[in-house]
Amino acid sequence: MEHGVTVHRMSGLFTPAGLTHLTRELNRHRAPRRLLLQYVPHAFGMKAMNVPFCAWFASRHRDERWVFFHEIVYPWSLSAAPRHQLLAGVTRVMARLVGEVADRAFVSIPSWAEHLPPRLRHRAEWCPIPSTLPTQVPATARAETQTALGAGPWLGHFGTYGAHIGGPLMSVLVPLLRADGQRKALLIGRGSQGFVQELGALHPELASRVQSRDALASEEVAAHLAAMDLLVQPYPDGVSTRRTTTMAGVSLGRPLVTQPGHLTEPIWRESGAVALADNLTPEALVRVAERLLSQPEERAALGERAARLYRERFALERTVEALLRAAP
Repeated sequence: MEHGVTVHRMSGLFTPAGLTHLTRELNRHRAPRRLLLQYVPHAFGMKAMNVPFCAWFASRHRDERWVFFHEIVYPWSLSAAPRHQLLAGVTRVMARLVGEVADRAFVSIPSWAEHLPPRLRHRAEWCPIPSTLPTQVPATARAETQTALGAGPWLGHFGTYGAHIGGPLMSVLVPLLRADGQRKALLIGRGSQGFVQELGALHPELASRVQSRDALASEEVAAHLAAMDLLVQPYPDGVSTRRTTTMAGVSLGRPLVTQPGHLTEPIWRESGAVALADNLTPEALVRVAERLLSQPEERAALGERAARLYRERFALERTVEALLRAAP
């Protein structure tokens, strides 16, 4: 127990045996009980199709049920493989099972509300996801990191380098590095080493100017992000407040270039906290990055707007305030 909060760790929580144990433990506590479900289909096992768990949650009639939808459904596409068609359909069934019984709902991005049952759709509250990294870096740590990296300018990216982002990222980094022999790129996060090796094999003339940091502690990740001159974060569905990789850079006041898309909230364009390309093409992102790299004052102003927006709208304190306001 810490600060009045007791954490119970249970293995196999979402399996039939785990749910039986969870039911028994919950029933030991007197009603009324409030359950807050952090909803992410892929976190529940069974290849993101754990319908039994959602049915269990729906059966808890004596409990007040709150749901925070971090992710909600798998994208639907007629051209997708049959297994992805099945996943898209099942995740919609799961969302309806949980949404139909939720007494209160929160969503990480406003677009998720479109997939909720009509009774809940207009009552879902938007709670952006805060950064999962330290939001402040000591000046000494940043200076030491900059010294270790050497002269730049440095282009950074933070992510996991899956195929849906790795391809667009390479299409942006390669022309940016070719345009100026002084530029260097730092790839941070799980999978970065493999990405750097692939980039070096395809473009050996750039290999000496690209580095990776695959396994850093959170404080070190923050220090390396803070040392970047510009963060380049392409997303095929656009930037949104569920992107903790974007939140990490924004919270540290780093200038960041990214893309619009169908999941992008209006706040990104209205606030000017990130530099948005005109469209989802790599060429559009390169144009914005080139403009910022040539204008240090604009980069600095962009970083200041990012840090201010994070403090005012996205910080962990704002999420806690929203949850406390919702409580009776």
